[in-house]
Amino acid sequence: MDAMSDFLLELRCEEIPARMQAGARAELEKLLRRQMDAAGVSIKDLTIWSTPRRLALIARDLPEATKAVSEEAKGPPVGAPDQAVDGFCRKIGIMREQLETRDVKGRATYFAVKNVPGRAMTELLADAVPAIIRDFSWPKSMRWGEASISTESTRWVRPLSGIVAILGEELVPFTSGGIASGYVTHGHRFHCPGEITIGSADDYVEKLRACHVIVDHEERQNMIRDVAAKVATEAGLRLVEDEGLVIENAGLTEWPVPLLGRFDEDFLDVPSEVIQLTARVNQKYFVCEDASGNLANAFICTANIDAEDPALVVNGNRKVLAARLSDARFFWELDQKTPLCDQAKKLDRITFHEKLGSVADKVDRVAKLAVWLVEEGIVDGADPDLTEQAAMLSKADLVTEMVGEFPELQGLMGGYYARAEGLPKEVADAIRDHYKPVRQSDEVPTASVTVAISLADKLDTIAGFFMKLMKPTGSKDPFGLRRAAIGTLGIVTKNTLRGELTSWLAKARENYIEQGIKDEPGSAQPSESVRESIESVVDIFDGRYMDDVRDFVIDRLKVQQREAGVRHDLIDAVFALGGEEDIVRLLARVQALQAFIDTDNGTNLLAAYKRAANILKKEDWHGIEGEISRTGEEDPLSQVDNPDMAAVIAAKMADRHTAELSYTPEPAEQAVIKALDAAGPQADAAIAAEDFAAAMSALASLRAPIDAFFEDVTVNDDNTDKRAARLDLLARFRDAVHNVADFSKIEG
Repeated sequence: MDAMSDFLLELRCEEIPARMQAGARAELEKLLRRQMDAAGVSIKDLTIWSTPRRLALIARDLPEATKAVSEEAKGPPVGAPDQAVDGFCRKIGIMREQLETRDVKGRATYFAVKNVPGRAMTELLADAVPAIIRDFSWPKSMRWGEASISTESTRWVRPLSGIVAILGEELVPFTSGGIASGYVTHGHRFHCPGEITIGSADDYVEKLRACHVIVDHEERQNMIRDVAAKVATEAGLRLVEDEGLVIENAGLTEWPVPLLGRFDEDFLDVPSEVIQLTARVNQKYFVCEDASGNLANAFICTANIDAEDPALVVNGNRKVLAARLSDARFFWELDQKTPLCDQAKKLDRITFHEKLGSVADKVDRVAKLAVWLVEEGIVDGADPDLTEQAAMLSKADLVTEMVGEFPELQGLMGGYYARAEGLPKEVADAIRDHYKPVRQSDEVPTASVTVAISLADKLDTIAGFFMKLMKPTGSKDPFGLRRAAIGTLGIVTKNTLRGELTSWLAKARENYIEQGIKDEPGSAQPSESVRESIESVVDIFDGRYMDDVRDFVIDRLKVQQREAGVRHDLIDAVFALGGEEDIVRLLARVQALQAFIDTDNGTNLLAAYKRAANILKKEDWHGIEGEISRTGEEDPLSQVDNPDMAAVIAAKMADRHTAELSYTPEPAEQAVIKALDAAGPQADAAIAAEDFAAAMSALASLRAPIDAFFEDVTVNDDNTDKRAARLDLLARFRDAVHNVADFSKIEG
């Protein structure tokens, strides 16, 4: 077996921003694997770490050398122009006299055979690492030193100061950016700033640990998480968990030491979210709660040293936090001096979007739409006056000092200010929660006033940007329309809101038009089905963009349902019916179909449906009624080539509701006819009553007779009359199933 060695690489530099470290680890892995794959070397065991001052990796079990390989490439035929042959040689990197000639389908053709000798792994890595450094992509990077006058100089996130590159115990020698690789690194900036000699990958981690550097970022995260919880518990408190802050602190420290401190209790008069955000965003501190779940006057900072006197470190951090909290308290007290209704008057100074007016314009539209949703009974239980008041004040906190400092608190601060002002609870809660849900995991509002405003806000956003043809493309969604659509669906489903999505969006568009904001020229005309579905609002909506906006929201619903574990083919089977604008009813169909299709009856009925559909497709048979509807005229005979079949259709069309079969149907035929006569009306009645489980049960009654029909009856009988009647019976069966869902979309 070939000898294997472990490769250690450390790239040391000045402070790497914590937010860039995860991306840097991924980039380092990608570039190393790309270099090794190109050389035919597979890396199976690769570990990558980061600290504020270094990126490091260990690739285990690398061969001492790559294997020699022979590569060949087919070239132009013999006799081709010299220019083509010479170009092929340059591309491959060989001389013309090295070409071989082979017969390819009776024609002499040039082939290039290139023997690539094996390379020592140290030599390969000595070329690969400088290439990795050169190609490394950082969100932001810099040049430094005298070499920086050239655009060809090395770029890195911060100036590189050292490189360790060791394969086994052998140095991988190279120079990059004027820095030569070596065995020497440095420990903790304060505890152990001197040089450390690394012998191999095996002693790297422990030598650095002995010098107060924990190189494994996950180990530092675990230390911060566990020790912070421990010091909080020892003080009789509970740490407010914040995984993002754990990761950030691990990216700021090489030797993390969580320490608990206290701040003045008077600051607790400020809303707890403000205190937590001030501590988190400005200082990277954790906060704690007392036994009652209230915010405590305690913080936990993460030092980067083992201090001889931790109290000095805590006291310094306390003073900095106190200054920040003083600013927050000043904003809190200042904002309360101006009522929200006066703050709202300033919203015309803020542009919502250059094509969609100011935030004040948006507030007016949202208020109208929210009141309409209440008055139309789409949102039950909300007082129209309170709804309008809450909507008009919903964005007022955007002009406050606190939200100017912490935009993340929009809505939340408005709720606090509304309560401090003595406004009704419904109004304050709606202002606080009307942005929700922002993410799919967020809590969905259920208070009626909040529901009306939140839904109106999101519908207004979607409608406006689609009017101006600014819909998402690919992965780009600069205006958060996918988020708005998901929020809309969450509100509708959580609160079982009934109504047509199209008409809601049409009403939102009407509000834009009343403000003088028009559709962007070039929007697509809607399909006829969409025009019919919005007939009630067609006087205020010409529908030029409705196909796109409706499909956009429905596509979000499909994604949402797939993520919730609903089979995509079942979603498509219900959506394929078309014309369904009621989201709640549509999802009820999907859920009933999923429950049914997983049963034996569902599985077997699906198999029977597919068999019937295949026969009808092969015979191009749409049924008597289907032939008429397919041609769009009362005489479909021109579409039928077989004269015997045409005669049968003509006879049935003459009296298709009362005509009797010209032959005695077999028992299995009679059973299907009887079952369809019973199941069809039952399924229709159940669908009308929105009892989709009962509709599925009605379909289930068709399983046994249709199975027996296929077992006992010859569909393509030589008798044309029998054949037509039996095909028509299968068409009736297919159409009955289609009333519930399009089973052709279901896999299996």
